[in-house]
Amino acid sequence: MQIDVVTLFPELVSVPMGLSMMGRAQEKGILDLRVHDLREQGLGKHRHVDDTPYGGGQGMVIRPEPVFETLDKIDTPEARIVYMSPAGKRFDQATARRLAAEPHLIFLSGHYEGIDHRIIEHWVDEEISLGDYVLTNGAIAAVVVMDAIVRLLPGVLGDEMSAVEESFGASGLLEAPQYTKPAEYRGLKVPEMLLSGNHAKIAAWREQQALERTRANRPDLIEGDAS
Repeated sequence: MQIDVVTLFPELVSVPMGLSMMGRAQEKGILDLRVHDLREQGLGKHRHVDDTPYGGGQGMVIRPEPVFETLDKIDTPEARIVYMSPAGKRFDQATARRLAAEPHLIFLSGHYEGIDHRIIEHWVDEEISLGDYVLTNGAIAAVVVMDAIVRLLPGVLGDEMSAVEESFGASGLLEAPQYTKPAEYRGLKVPEMLLSGNHAKIAAWREQQALERTRANRPDLIEGDAS
């Protein structure tokens, strides 16, 4: 998969995406990540990329010229362009799975008071939000979304079943509680069921625990659950 990111702050993307699983995905050639500094297409000797909004209002708005010129260079026929915006549709695991099937994604990261809407009208295929709050920079949100997408690509996770069994996986429930050694620590014990060796009963226990955990923390995920 190829992912391009257009941002005013390349380090906000390149540093976290170069670590751990995301870094290994690039080393393996699974992910081709390209980060583009919007200021390279800025106007004048000071590389201006923003200006005051027409009609008045607080803050600055990113101008269309730098974005258009950057996208002119990196767009491809198969690319899907995503703008990270608090006005977008809320991101979820289903969206991550859908985007993971795309061969080329371009993430456009806003800053200040947003971007000139002509950019959205002409270029953007979809707007995505992490939730009902505002971040300082869209690049932060883009990294979160990219992490969720890339880990779904074949070969990224060590255990291919991990992406299926975790929270928001095939069951749609939160993941059951996990435990590891020691079996007892400071009087806190691992549930006996997990030590039984009975894999069928353990699977049933985990399913029940996942249901109870989801009902307690995210009842909205259980269709028809009124609790």
